[in-house]
Amino acid sequence: MYKINLKENYSRYHLAIDASRNRSGGAIAHLVGIISDGDPRSHGIDQVHVWANHELLNKLPKKSWLKKHTHPLLEKSIFFQMFWQLFLFPSEFKKFNCQMVLNTDAGTIGRIKPAITMSRDMLSYEPGEMQRFGFRSSRIRLLLLRYIQNASLRRADGVIFLTRYAANIIQSNSGFLKNVRLIPHGISDCFRQSKRRAKHVGEGGNIIRLLYVSNTDLYKHQWHVIKAVEMLHSRRHNIKLSLVGGGSGYAQKKLQDQLHLSDPNGKFVECHPFIPHTELPAILKKADIFIFASSCENMPNTLIEAMAAGLPIACSDRGPMPEVLGNAGLFFDPENPSSIANAVQRLIENRELRDQLGCKAQLLSEKYSWSKCADHTWSFLSETYLSKIKKK
Repeated sequence: MYKINLKENYSRYHLAIDASRNRSGGAIAHLVGIISDGDPRSHGIDQVHVWANHELLNKLPKKSWLKKHTHPLLEKSIFFQMFWQLFLFPSEFKKFNCQMVLNTDAGTIGRIKPAITMSRDMLSYEPGEMQRFGFRSSRIRLLLLRYIQNASLRRADGVIFLTRYAANIIQSNSGFLKNVRLIPHGISDCFRQSKRRAKHVGEGGNIIRLLYVSNTDLYKHQWHVIKAVEMLHSRRHNIKLSLVGGGSGYAQKKLQDQLHLSDPNGKFVECHPFIPHTELPAILKKADIFIFASSCENMPNTLIEAMAAGLPIACSDRGPMPEVLGNAGLFFDPENPSSIANAVQRLIENRELRDQLGCKAQLLSEKYSWSKCADHTWSFLSETYLSKIKKK
């Protein structure tokens, strides 16, 4: 295991960020957010060195204290990324005189210390979720990932969790972790829209526009949402559901099969592919009700973005969603179309309730900001670093 020499009384330091395996939209937004809206120098960090692929580095802002690095292996498959992480990163860490590393993915196999590791993935921990994958290779991958993540979290000098729910579930499997901090994601200001008033159902022939933003996966349950909207349509509600995010594989087939059964002529459901994050505020602005039907999340990014937009929300009652949304939405069983339909119907038929919950959600979203996330992250890193110095 590669360790550095911590000098007594050395309180200012260089931080390394290993973002070599960051590919998801949430992971990228997180890194961009804490670098754009925070200043690590106020916490004793003189320089921040980030290692990532070219695409991610190009999204990071220019800062005098930020140094960007990449390597040809980081543009290749995960096996090459892991080789770089284990065998090449330690020498680069030493070359740039870094004293601590932030691992942005708990799936790291790196051995540099001291280290703070961020937990982002819940799928391999959530009870019952892996069973959805049967005995396919994806389930074996999840079992292996859980083993790697547990080892990474135990090895770290500190761990960042995004929600209390995730911290409790993961530690019930990994074991108690001594140095833990809860630091949720922030929300970009472009999602914070002015206070909105809900329109009357059928006012001027208006359609009530429902929106669900998520990639298609087995725990996202888009097919149940489609069935629920079919039920609402049969109750003569003037509605249109937009599914945004796209997908492939078995989950996408389930979606298409349900679409063929429920709405073969595309009367009340429309599907859109993946849309860049920068275009989502405009999509949210056109919606009247937001639906979030996932049964497994660590931190539900699109949910908090819909909250910031002031949308009334019908939401899954699983995972951290009740913790995040609180009393600012209506909850349903994401695997029960009738439960989904009933929650959405309450919102459709009660304009006052839509206004009330939209305002509550928008107010609640104010606690999620990138400036707070960045400040708490840099602070936790430095507190952990200084505690390591004092022990030497």
